[in-house]
Amino acid sequence: MKPINRITTALALTLCLTFGAAAAQGASISGEVKKIDESAGKITLKHGPAKSLGMDEPMTMVYRVKDHALLKQVKVGDKVTFEAEEAASGYTVTRMEKAK
Repeated sequence: MKPINRITTALALTLCLTFGAAAAQGASISGEVKKIDESAGKITLKHGPAKSLGMDEPMTMVYRVKDHALLKQVKVGDKVTFEAEEAASGYTVTRMEKAK
């Protein structure tokens, strides 16, 4: 492989990784756990604007969770960052972790 091809390939890979991480980070929503209902697989989150879901204002909402194990990782009062998606059955948290 010629040196120019290697440089071009490395640059393209770097740009993809950089923009991919930025896009994923932009989808994260900051919030606080208000209630957990393990039996129903739901969590109530008070959060700021959720641009990825088309929500421009802060609000408190009940979300379903994609994986019930997410509910065991947090407790009421925890600050979290999460990602969610809209489905026919409502909004579902797909990823969640305690805020740093």
